[in-house]
Amino acid sequence: MTTTTTDHTAPATYVPAADSLGEVFAAGEPPPRPSALSSSVTFGWRAMLKIKHVPEQLFDVTVFPVIMTLMFTYLFGGALAGSTEDYLQFLLPGILVMSVVMITMYTGVGVNTDIEKGVFDRFRTLPIWRPSALVGALLGDMVRYTIASTVILVLGLILGFRPAGGFVGVLGGVALLVVFSFAFSWIWTMLGLLLRTERSVMGVSMLVLFPGTFLSNVFVDPRTMPSWLQGFVDVNPISHLVASIRGLLHGRWVSDEITWTLISAAVILAIFGTLTMRLYNRK
Repeated sequence: MTTTTTDHTAPATYVPAADSLGEVFAAGEPPPRPSALSSSVTFGWRAMLKIKHVPEQLFDVTVFPVIMTLMFTYLFGGALAGSTEDYLQFLLPGILVMSVVMITMYTGVGVNTDIEKGVFDRFRTLPIWRPSALVGALLGDMVRYTIASTVILVLGLILGFRPAGGFVGVLGGVALLVVFSFAFSWIWTMLGLLLRTERSVMGVSMLVLFPGTFLSNVFVDPRTMPSWLQGFVDVNPISHLVASIRGLLHGRWVSDEITWTLISAAVILAIFGTLTMRLYNRK
């Protein structure tokens, strides 16, 4: 008979040496926490990198404005103004506003997509200003709005549009449009946090955008509309924006319209920006 001896000695506990820990952890003071501006700009650059890797995202700011400009110019120009060239002088500022304002809804779609993929959950664990991911996405979209504006203006010049306001008027009009669109985008950002799918965000956005843009002074003079409809057009922020940009492009400084546009943008930003921040912090 043979017997087997079992060794029940416990394994020795490994205790890392101090010099080994020093090699693993970085020496010196930890890096400072990034500022709100720095983190927001970083996320804005992230939005630009997404366009670099998926250039199809630029279709809505390049192809869509071209289609809108050509379609409405040659569809309504002859009937409403007698010639497409004359109508283009009135239409192009309105199409500029309509195209850029309508693509603001993709801000909410992008936020909703990041939430569904869990990207925002990872961002919230970082030692940064929490809303910087939202603000950065909006800053990145401002570049998209500028690209869309440039595409429309270049196409307009090719078709015969002549801005009497010159370079200063064009620059002022585009700047005013980008500022208003930045504030307007907070509405869709809030919807991106509230609604569960990106299709829901797009559906609700269209329900707001279509009446808001078509029931305005984009295509025709509001004086040709019924009186009850003129009342809505007069208080529509899109109408004030179109009137402001139309004046700037044609060399007229319409101070009252510009003032109302800036007030509208400030009110929208104050209301929906605050609601969006609260929703994001509670989500």
